[in-house]
Amino acid sequence: MPKDSTRAIHEGEEEVLGISSFITPIYQTAVFPYPLNGERGFRGRPLKYSREDNPTNIVLERRLASLECGEDALVFSSGMAAISTCFFNFLSRGSKLVLSREVYGSTIPLAKSFEKFGVKVELRGPDTEDIVEAVKSGCNVVFVESMSNPILRVVDLDLLASTCRDCRALLIVDNTFATPLNLKPLTRGADVVVHSLTKYIAGHNDVIGGAVVSTGKVIEDLWSWRTRLGCILDPHAAFLVLRGLKTLSARLKVSQENAKAIAEFLEEHSKVSKVYYPGLPSHPTHSVAKRLLRGYGSVLSFELKGDGEVARRFLGELKVVKASPSLGGTETLASHPASSSHKDLPKEERERLGISDSLIRLSVGLEDVNDIVEDIDRALRACSP
Repeated sequence: MPKDSTRAIHEGEEEVLGISSFITPIYQTAVFPYPLNGERGFRGRPLKYSREDNPTNIVLERRLASLECGEDALVFSSGMAAISTCFFNFLSRGSKLVLSREVYGSTIPLAKSFEKFGVKVELRGPDTEDIVEAVKSGCNVVFVESMSNPILRVVDLDLLASTCRDCRALLIVDNTFATPLNLKPLTRGADVVVHSLTKYIAGHNDVIGGAVVSTGKVIEDLWSWRTRLGCILDPHAAFLVLRGLKTLSARLKVSQENAKAIAEFLEEHSKVSKVYYPGLPSHPTHSVAKRLLRGYGSVLSFELKGDGEVARRFLGELKVVKASPSLGGTETLASHPASSSHKDLPKEERERLGISDSLIRLSVGLEDVNDIVEDIDRALRACSP
């Protein structure tokens, strides 16, 4: 089988479209001619309407399924649309959903909105062992992230997937932070993988999208929900994701190298009290990361010596690095979780998760690493008392 970097460029085009083209076209159409000869299209049904399927999307779906070692995939208008569709499909009255308390900030209120439909929602963790105990107590669906935000805790998928299998609980893994190049959760026992395509996979901060990868049966069920909800990815957005996906391997190699160098620099800096990066031996889940991951990603977090005001001054002093909440793009971005992604959590809960008022999250991009380091060093010295 070709390597990931090769499949990210070529997988799916000729098989789905039956044409030879280096670039997948944008099928900017709402409808397709109905096949009067009874010809069956992709997934055993003819192309009729772009709310159901679109050839540009199908190429992307085949490519993502291949990279994640799944049978099939679907793409959505956002990562939250992908997660929402999974919840609609897998949850019903009487179901119990267990989530890691460290999942993406919008995922928790989404899950809790299902409580009015008779779904029980339980937050556990952040340690994998605590989530495992919740699974053993009984549940139907488990939702975790392969690497948490912003502490970058790596979930022990071997342990969790084994427990879910024994307890007959369905395991959904958000693999956005790891990417399929660093981790393939389906090969570790997960049932479903979701992605925010907005981040690493598209990689240029110019498109919003999501994806789900799983078995053919699961994807068939989710396809029905996606069609009803109307949350399919736009074909032009799919084209941009396909373009970004072709350079994922090259981008990730550079950004991970940059992130490692910056993490090591920050760990020795006099103005920094703690650094969170799975590639550092000091990280609490380094041993799990070393066992599961092919690479450690390009997101890291660090605590400044000071309070939240020092953190805000630090963000204001940055020049090369931009203050913004996203990640996985070509630009290096810095954010303040306590006032952005986790602002709605009580301070006690934030501190329980390790999110202090002085914590900064850094998504490292493709700029020259020395320029990034110099910018961070200057900002640290300018903002600190």
